[in-house]
Parts: sequence; structure tokens; C-alpha cells
Amino acid sequence: MEGSPIPVLTVPTAPFEDQRPTGGGGLRRPTGLFEGQRNYLPNFIQSVLSSIDLRDRQGCTMVVGSDGRYFSKTATEIVVQMAAANGIGRLIIGQNGILSTPAVSCIIRKIKAAGGIILTASHCPGGPGGEFGVKFNVANGGPAPDVVSDKIYQISKTIEEYAICPDLRIDLSRLGRQEFDLENKFKPFRVEIVDPVDIYLNLLRTIFDFNAIKSLLTGPGQLKIRIDAMHGVMGPYVRKVLCDELGAPANSAINCVPLEDFGGQHPDPNLTYATTLLEAMKGGEYGFGAAFDADGDRYMILGQNGFFVSPSDSLAIIAANLSCIPYFRQTGVRGFGRSMPTSTALDRVAKSMKIPVYETPAGWRFFSNLMDSGRCSLCGEESFGTGSDHLREKDGLWAVLVWLSIIAARKQSVEEIVRDHWAKYGRHYYCRFDYEGLEPKATFYIMRDLEALVTDKSFIGQQFAVGSHIYSVAKTDSFEYVDPVDGTVTKKQGLRIIFSDASRLIFRLSSSSGVRATIRLYAESYERDPSGHDQEPQAVLSPLIAIALKISQIHERTGRRGPTVIT
Repeated sequence: MEGSPIPVLTVPTAPFEDQRPTGGGGLRRPTGLFEGQRNYLPNFIQSVLSSIDLRDRQGCTMVVGSDGRYFSKTATEIVVQMAAANGIGRLIIGQNGILSTPAVSCIIRKIKAAGGIILTASHCPGGPGGEFGVKFNVANGGPAPDVVSDKIYQISKTIEEYAICPDLRIDLSRLGRQEFDLENKFKPFRVEIVDPVDIYLNLLRTIFDFNAIKSLLTGPGQLKIRIDAMHGVMGPYVRKVLCDELGAPANSAINCVPLEDFGGQHPDPNLTYATTLLEAMKGGEYGFGAAFDADGDRYMILGQNGFFVSPSDSLAIIAANLSCIPYFRQTGVRGFGRSMPTSTALDRVAKSMKIPVYETPAGWRFFSNLMDSGRCSLCGEESFGTGSDHLREKDGLWAVLVWLSIIAARKQSVEEIVRDHWAKYGRHYYCRFDYEGLEPKATFYIMRDLEALVTDKSFIGQQFAVGSHIYSVAKTDSFEYVDPVDGTVTKKQGLRIIFSDASRLIFRLSSSSGVRATIRLYAESYERDPSGHDQEPQAVLSPLIAIALKISQIHERTGRRGPTVIT
């Protein structure tokens, strides 16, 4: 601390109408809006900070991190300046502003912070023409529950001013403590720049048998792996954990330098966008492949020759093999959770283990409540996210280490593990079609009309014939969730059509970007007979897709000829 105290300013402002968090306390918009619209970012940051009760806010500790995308450093500086002005006592920030979403959750829980602000737009593109986002995690380390998101939104609608210390400057590259004397503040404001990996790595050491994984990656007959960080936040984590700690060769890790535009790529770990990894795996040289999204909470698993493990299968296989992980041998398994659109493969494992399954709306915040109450040990979503009660976020690297632990324990390849699982439990063919970038008004009417159709009593029992297949409707609903912990009811979370053979069609509206909307269509079909386990998912599911397109008229009503993305 040098010189005179840094002034605290109060800046007049006016509300923006579009700052409703879309779930989990997050606001995701085009980067140009955050960067170019005066007061847009400060308004939302002030709304987040004001949502914390004053007595809890004064002198508290918060965590700040980003996925390194364009505008992150500028936004981090604004967050620091506003946190200081609003009475926050200490900020923990990753070096160069970098912290994965799982690491933020980890640090919040480790140091008992009041919460954390994560600057990320998840798997969306970066750069000036991409997207930017701000996400608020609460004191349990998880995404803000709806009651907090609603409070943030209400504050944003009436905001008249925000507090900031515009002269406060920090060095994000220098590890250690920086202190600042502020006007009218009795105690100095402290910023601690920490290694982004260390605290999280220490947690992983308590969960896994690192010796077993290291032997797998370095011993006789070592498993050759290929890990793609997609130029997001996970580069430093992959290098430090998998290469430095667990012995994987340095050239196992690719695209590990975080870039503001993610190298011009879409940092989304699926077969559509992780093509560099997919092509490398198809060559047969590597036995295990994985990719991560921009902020490190989503992942994709590939086996030799590009064998794809669907997220729903990955969740079920992890559940069936938790005994391979020391953490679960010590804590036991209390329950499983999955989002409603995720396939029911997990349910079959749970039934065999006599463990309850909680079916929730999409959004990790619903799992946090279950884990806090001791009801849930493992949970996951079809959107490439899996995690456990070690954190309150989905955790991509954790999931990769689980897979490596299973391979080490079972001494089988990825494909052998998956096929053994199908032989025991049956295969759930599953597919998701995303119709992205739609007009929100149009999607509202499509979903409204579809709900009226499928929830009408006359729809039950209807039969649809497609080729040689005949599907009879057994049940339909507009999914709603009653939280078993606090009784909170969450309605209109997707339309479900369940057929007599347990096949499912699901329609769900997603508007995470807040500007355009996405309709997601999910199809699931179960095959018990092993002789039917080698079919292409889209071929198996094509009759169901045909039914979905017929009843929704989505192509006719949107002018689209097909989905934007198929996963």
C-alpha cells in the first residue's frame, strides 16, 4: 500500500431490461454488449453484490475466476474495483484471471468464502464476435439457486447507482497478496493471486488413487492418451495434473494454451466441434481421449478408433463402477441424480444397486440442494456434465480421472467397458437435436401449441406408425419438479412423451444466451438384446424423430431444414 487512499465513487446508472439470470445466477450475452454498452457489466455486478446481505458482504471473502475468453481481463478489473467499493474484504483470484469453474467451487468450499464470480460463457465461442457471461456461485460452491437469481433480477430492474474504485489497479500475473487502502474503509482491501491449479489438485489427491492412474499412464503397456483443452481454461490443469503429476507425456495434451478466442474454434466437447481430437483418435494410436469445454466443467470421452461414449452412458458407467474410486469406498453412495432429459440408463444401474435416483430439471443448482442434504453422491446431465458431492459443480477433469481409474482397475479398454455395461444393463440409444438461434417469440408459440397437444387427455393411447414400428403413447406431461429438500416447485421444465415400450421424446426450450432461443429435441429408445447393440443411434431413433417432427411442425414453423447441432 502506497500513497493516499483510493477513492470510492458512486456512479449514477439506469436499469437494463434484459438482465434476468437464465439459471444458476448467470447472465450470458454477446461480448459486444458487455464491452460496448456503457454500465452494462457494472449494473449486473452491482446487482450480484447487492444480492448478498450487507452484514454478510462487509469484510467477506469472495473468489473470482474466468475461462480466459476475450474481455475477461477488463471484466476482472471491474469486478475487483466494485468488490472493493462494496465492502468485500478479500478476493481470491487465479493467476492471470484463470480459474476453472470446478476450481472456483473447490476454493469457495475450502476457504468458506461468501461466494464467487465466474466470467465465462461456458462452451460458447469467444472473441469480440463471440459471447461473454457472468455467473454467480453461492457459499456452498454451487450455482445460485433460483431465489438468489430472482433477487439479482429484481435489483437489476430498479438499480440507480453502483459503487466502484476506478483507480484501483491489480497485477493479475503476480502470485501473492496485494493490499489497498480505500477511502472511508477501516481495513485494507486485499487481493490474493493464487496458482489456479494447486488447491483443486490437492482435493483430487484425496479422491483418487494417483499411483494407480500413474502406473496406467507410465508403466509397462502404458495407456496412450490424447487430451484436448480446446484452448480454454483447462490447459494449465491438464498439464499440471495429467502430465506433471500423473506422468502422461507432454505431447498427450493439445491446445493447452488458453486463448481469448479459443483459436477461433467452438470450445464445446462433442463430435461436432472436437474434430481435432476425433480425427486423432480414429487413427488408432491412442487408447483414451478426452476434451473439455472453455470453463472445464464439461467433457467428452473417446476410446480407441474414435469410439464415442455418450454422456448418459458415461454417467451410468461411472455409477456402476464407483467402487474403483477410493473416495466412494470411504463415503459410500447415498443417491444418484440426473436431469430429466438425460437418458434413463442411470436408473437401471441404480435399481440394481438399490440406490435412489432423483430426476431434476436441467441445471446443476438442483443437484446442489440434494448434495447439501446428503441425498446425492453422483449426478449428471446429457449435456456432457458429470460430478459428485466433492464439489457443487460438474467437473470435467474429475470425470476423466474417474474413467482412467476404472480402466486401471478393470484392465479393459474404453470400448470393452462400455460393451460390458450394455451386455449387463442393455443399451439406451439416445440423441439430441438442437435448433439454435431461433426467434424467442416463435419458440414460445411452438412450445405452447405442442404442450396443448400432448397434454390433452385424448393424446394418451394414440398410436404412431413409422415403417414397421408402431409407438403407443403411454404417458405425457409438462415436467415439474418438487424439491425433496425444501418443497420448492419448478414448473414447465420440458414436455415428455413416454411410449409403451419406454421410448421417450422430450422437447425443451433453452434460452441461455438470452438473445436467441434454442429448442432441444431428445429421443431415447432401449434395446435389451445384445444382438441389437451395434446399430447407429440415429438409425434406431429415426422413427421417433419422425414422430417428433410431425407433431411439433418445427421445420415448417421455423423455416429450418434440420437441427443446428446433433449430439
